[in-house]
Amino acid sequence: MRYLSGEDEKEAKSFLDGAAEVARSATCQRHRCGSVIVSEGKTVGSGFNSPPANAEDQRRCSVQKDSYNKRVTDKTCCVHAEQRAIMDALSKNPSLIRGSRLYFIRLGPDGTATRSGKPYCTICSKMALDAGIAEFVLWHDKGVCVYNTGEYNTLSFQYDE
Repeated sequence: MRYLSGEDEKEAKSFLDGAAEVARSATCQRHRCGSVIVSEGKTVGSGFNSPPANAEDQRRCSVQKDSYNKRVTDKTCCVHAEQRAIMDALSKNPSLIRGSRLYFIRLGPDGTATRSGKPYCTICSKMALDAGIAEFVLWHDKGVCVYNTGEYNTLSFQYDE
């Protein structure tokens, strides 16, 4: 992982702002998240979290996560923002996803972007690896951080909080 600075950080923040704008469409009642995938300097896919097909009958936001069967590993009812962005890029720009960069942001209750914690989602990291995404970008307390997707996947499997 590496932290960006100067013009690289400025450009990354603009794509994170774009992910935040996408997140405003999220319908998850726990956290509103957004992702954009960037290749050759332009957004080639975007996504926000919400129930599958935005179907209200699939919503389970009010279910406490610890009430799920222990075998259920993804305890959210939503399709993740990263998953939607990958599907969007594969649908609209399949030739541009390999080697791209995925930007992820979560909004706070007041609708402003919040800083990320450690990589933790193995579902999204595996999907990003399979799609050929080269890097994941998160906004941490220390700044904008870029992870090689393989590293992001490894760290996600080590997450223990």
